[in-house]
Amino acid sequence: MEKSPEEQQPIKAFGWAARDVSGLLAPFNFSRRATGEKDVQIKILYCGICHSDLHCAKNEWGSSKYPIVPGHEIVGVVTEVGSNVTKFKVGDKAGVGCMVGSCLSCNSCANNLENYCKKIIPTYNSIYYDATPTFGGYSDVFVANEHFVVRIPENLPLDASAPLLCAGITTYSPLRYFGLDKPSMHVGVVGLGGLGHVAVKFAKALGVKVTVISTSAHKKNEALEHLGADSFLVSTDKDQMQVAVDTMDGILDTVSAVHPLLPLISLLKSHGKLVMLGAPDRPLEFPVFPMLAGRKILAGSGIGGMKETQEMLDFAAENNIVADIEVIPMDYVNTAMERLARADARYRFVIDIGNTLKTA
Repeated sequence: MEKSPEEQQPIKAFGWAARDVSGLLAPFNFSRRATGEKDVQIKILYCGICHSDLHCAKNEWGSSKYPIVPGHEIVGVVTEVGSNVTKFKVGDKAGVGCMVGSCLSCNSCANNLENYCKKIIPTYNSIYYDATPTFGGYSDVFVANEHFVVRIPENLPLDASAPLLCAGITTYSPLRYFGLDKPSMHVGVVGLGGLGHVAVKFAKALGVKVTVISTSAHKKNEALEHLGADSFLVSTDKDQMQVAVDTMDGILDTVSAVHPLLPLISLLKSHGKLVMLGAPDRPLEFPVFPMLAGRKILAGSGIGGMKETQEMLDFAAENNIVADIEVIPMDYVNTAMERLARADARYRFVIDIGNTLKTA
């Protein structure tokens, strides 16, 4: 007889899980593996809510395996380390992001790009090497190989640094990789949500000129006065968009809803780069001729490797970059998911696991 999630592993764990396509989360008893020789055990204190948590909970990408304990923006304190662990000790502030495994031998892994490994193991909604399901950070304890654990710098607050493990690296990596990190550059950020607001902060810290592009005119003051963007465009205002044609070296598109690409492509200079970071649940229309006319690039980027994730956290610590968050108790999570679905978040929900996750 197949063992229940509570019986599969030796360490008892407790969290909240979605059990069907309703996406509703409820208390869930399960188990974690014992701390192996290269493993780090973490007492989870905070976990950010990513839009992908909502997609997975509701099976909007068609790949959900229930029950699902979401959460891949995990921060806490190390409570146990394996005998061969070298990077962490008990009491360290540590985090786990979007992945907990990869082959560590392919070309991607050899180049510190574990995030592009064909055998990547996501932090939740996947199967680990031991054939058991991976469960995420909406829970009290986590065990991971030290290779996939990052150190949280001492001056970063745990709650507001949690979203950096997904939103932070998702925006930092393409700025660096595509060379959009120089003071002479002009970068557009499409969407001022969980990813977008962090993208603005990283780009400004790199000395880049930043224009926020949004359908929401009411976000202008927030973008300019609070986040420090240099300019703001309402993407549905044709006059505003026309003035900005051929002015940008690159654009980070953080929007996960279906939206037109042509107006964005027109903003790019020749050789400009439109980098997709959001993940709409339906294909977007891709206009080819405007790309040919200026040797423009349409690219994608997903999170980052472990080395770059640590680099991002260290850069954030040096430049006082954290996410703007709303800390919530565990039992508010379903309401938070509803608010996230209607874009009513400023800008990232973070669950106070340490103080509010109560064992059933």
